[in-house]
Amino acid sequence: MLIVDAQVHIWAADRPDRPWPAGEAHRAHRPEPLSAEKLLAEMAAAGVDRAVLIPPSWEGDRNDVVLEACKAHPGRFGAFCRIPLEQAEGRKELAALAGAPGMLGLRFTFHKEAGLRALLDGAPDWIWPAAAEAGIPVMVHAPRALDAVAGIARAHPSLRVIIDHLAMERPNKDAAAFQRLPELLRLADCANVAVKATALPSYSSEAYPYPGLRAPLRQVVEAFGPARVFWGSDMTRVDAPYRRIVTHFTEELPFLSEADKAQIMGLALCSWVGWQAADNQDQGNIQ
Repeated sequence: MLIVDAQVHIWAADRPDRPWPAGEAHRAHRPEPLSAEKLLAEMAAAGVDRAVLIPPSWEGDRNDVVLEACKAHPGRFGAFCRIPLEQAEGRKELAALAGAPGMLGLRFTFHKEAGLRALLDGAPDWIWPAAAEAGIPVMVHAPRALDAVAGIARAHPSLRVIIDHLAMERPNKDAAAFQRLPELLRLADCANVAVKATALPSYSSEAYPYPGLRAPLRQVVEAFGPARVFWGSDMTRVDAPYRRIVTHFTEELPFLSEADKAQIMGLALCSWVGWQAADNQDQGNIQ
């Protein structure tokens, strides 16, 4: 089974020649940066073939580390990149990303107050038609603005939209984490919307295998279908062994068939974003 992680952060150190934005150091998920090489070792131990790299917000809107990793390890890493919401700067960065090896899509976060206001005020409205025209999928984390996301998806039916973390938001856990599940399930009617089942252990107060997650996960899979549900770990912020984040889906969800697992664990994401095998060294088989 091809196993593709839909979200992992890697980053470089905060240093004078490559500074992070002021006041962001406390937000890093680990005391030491996670490099591409360290991630590959963790993936090998967990049985993960590929990973989608997401630039962490504490580094600012920069994509150099993830794109360098994609270039160095084709077929193992793909990237969803960050661009500024401001139109002039954003279009310039989007043009610079065109054709970059491993660039699979764009990722935007609107879960904090400033980002939420920007989304609702229309700051990123230029992005959606531009991404749709270019055939670039977008990941969106906007748990408190699912109606706005639904409007975007319906207004741009050729735009592929991926909802992050099943629209859950920290620090909520258990039933509180799934408070927006009814809104999320209504988005299943939009054929151009998929969901990322990522970071799930961090939304449960239970021990592995997190039995309270089974019922809502089943609702999500039944609503969207396994071709629009993408497993992922977000492993740098989840307090669980990487391998167990994998086996939670591959071994502990009895409502999933083997065909469902194959889709959710990797095939569906690769198909959705157009991520084909780069060479014969790629460990998976997505044919």
